[in-house]
Amino acid sequence: MSAKNEDSNGDGKVFKALADNKRRQILDLLKSRPKTTGELCDQFKEVDRCTILMHLEILRKSGLVISKKEGRFVWNYLDSLPIKRIHDRWIEEYAIYAVGVLEGLKRSLETQEPAEDL
Repeated sequence: MSAKNEDSNGDGKVFKALADNKRRQILDLLKSRPKTTGELCDQFKEVDRCTILMHLEILRKSGLVISKKEGRFVWNYLDSLPIKRIHDRWIEEYAIYAVGVLEGLKRSLETQEPAEDL
């Protein structure tokens, strides 16, 4: 797979979005239920509204947040499918390998003779 085509599914944008702690906190808030942009801004008193809007835009572009305008409110919904895609592509694949290595190590240790005390 060439480097140019490697991010054709948008994983790079998802990794970039997840790299920031404030964006991860926003995603954590959206896990329980959708929230308006105002509700999200209220959770981050230490930063201004423009900063939260910038973070939401990055999350939208990565596909992690879907925003829907209803009247004068903008509702933000978590879309966890990009995270599942990363899990399936990167984490699960390597976890299976790591489990195999650990099983081999366990078998090797179980078949070894115990060391004699000196």
